[in-house]
Amino acid sequence: MTTPDTIITGGRLLTMDPAAPQAEALAITGGTITAVGGNAEIAALAGPTTRRVDAAGGTVLPGFIDSHVHLFGGSAELEYLDLHGIQGEDRLTAKIREWAAACPDDEIVFAVQADYMILGPGILTTRQALDRVLPDRPFALFSPDHHTIWANTRALELTGLLHGGAVDQGAEIVMGDDGLASGELREAGAYAPVLMRTRYGGRELMGMVTGADPVPAPTSAQRALDRKALVAGLKHCASHGITGLHNMDGNFYTLELLDALLAEGDLLCRTEVPFHFKSFDSLDRFEEAEEMRRRWQGDMLWCARVKMFMDGVVESGTALMLRPYPGTDHIGDAVFDPEVFDAACIRADALGLQIATHAIGDLAVRRTLDGYEKARQANGPRDSRHRIEHIEVLHPDDLPRFRQLGVVASIQPRHAPFGGFFPPDGVRRMLHDDQIPLAYAWQDIRATGTPVIFSTDWPVIPVDVMPSVKAAVAPVDMPAPWRSQRQTLSDTLRSYTAGNAWVEFNETRKGMLKPGMMADVAVMSHDLEAMDPAALDTARANLTICGGRVTWEA
Repeated sequence: MTTPDTIITGGRLLTMDPAAPQAEALAITGGTITAVGGNAEIAALAGPTTRRVDAAGGTVLPGFIDSHVHLFGGSAELEYLDLHGIQGEDRLTAKIREWAAACPDDEIVFAVQADYMILGPGILTTRQALDRVLPDRPFALFSPDHHTIWANTRALELTGLLHGGAVDQGAEIVMGDDGLASGELREAGAYAPVLMRTRYGGRELMGMVTGADPVPAPTSAQRALDRKALVAGLKHCASHGITGLHNMDGNFYTLELLDALLAEGDLLCRTEVPFHFKSFDSLDRFEEAEEMRRRWQGDMLWCARVKMFMDGVVESGTALMLRPYPGTDHIGDAVFDPEVFDAACIRADALGLQIATHAIGDLAVRRTLDGYEKARQANGPRDSRHRIEHIEVLHPDDLPRFRQLGVVASIQPRHAPFGGFFPPDGVRRMLHDDQIPLAYAWQDIRATGTPVIFSTDWPVIPVDVMPSVKAAVAPVDMPAPWRSQRQTLSDTLRSYTAGNAWVEFNETRKGMLKPGMMADVAVMSHDLEAMDPAALDTARANLTICGGRVTWEA
């Protein structure tokens, strides 16, 4: 055997290999795992140039793959004011004015992670309230789920939204009783003009807002700014033991930026970027998807998927429901007409593309399953591994359809009210009692035999892996009629590693610590199996290796 480049000994290996689930040590040669076994066995392989890593009793497992992120947006937002945990007008005012003073050149003072009830329970966030917070400059807040922006009067004037205007299907400029915009902008089709005035000019979310490249084309200075943000974001991901990312928005511009990073050695995580298809697009746009797939098919950067949105989110009442929200006659907002969505599914499936669709409300989930079923009927069954993202409210009749249709459940544990990130009562007022038992129903879905994969939806949720693991394994206790959806640690870690490798059709190449597999490895600070589940979020990655290369070291 060739002398290994690196050996890792003294660990508690969770290999995700059913034939040999546990071990003590492994060897890496030329970007590939070449041996897995006992400490003495692996140590004997080392030569004078071999790097020796002592895991010191910590868990060693395949590198984490976050299967639902917005990489460019998450990277850019590392630079914005984070309002998570801030509530009340006084606290908000102090934070915003301090930030505004530190950012005198920003055309719009912009902050992220603003809770829907940031001004206090039951208090609507209006332009008038935001005028009090910051009266002399354009100012806007982004909700954590990225489905709502609130803007003050100056920002609405700057962007031409104060008097309303035309928006895409499923989007809304909420109007006030005075005939002017209230300040609440629901969905990207309404708030895109605000993003165009932020520090990154909306380029970081253009792959989701329009699915197309930025117009006008970015200048060399803007490209340099965007590249710098992505480098920082990738380092941030690697610091959490992440070696793979499934991006959930995409355009040629994003792929070209990442391709340049790859050439320069700065692409620290394997990244899949999808083609984003919008409800107003012609089916002819799928030619772009074919071009993306043709141009990018490497181990580090590739395109093989189409992403779509079926609805919004529960908190803003834009998630699409089978019946009206409590006390209203409103069922949410459909982003796609069913016939248009079905046609897109049929076309994407016929091209051999995987489909990932954002669907949160029970009607949105049903229509997504219907679209996948139509594609199956039109093109014939295949191993498509089509995905539904989020699945926060589910009708019992649709629970068995996931397994029947071979659909993957893509879930973010910290999105749930019992995930420990958002206020636990945030969605309660928006759901009927009989919807709650199958709301955020991770374990019910898993119990049907449906593949379940885990992720964060960064920057909606921080990309940190271990708080999401804790959210799945030790969720917050909730009063009836909520049901426990507690996951085992084994299932959770598998969903974050081997499961996410499988869903990208790479189960024979990554996601396991096994000879012949890609050397994507995370060495953790603790023995995760020995930890109190409530403390899992204190564990961190001490070392991250992607393709045999160290991408993070504590």
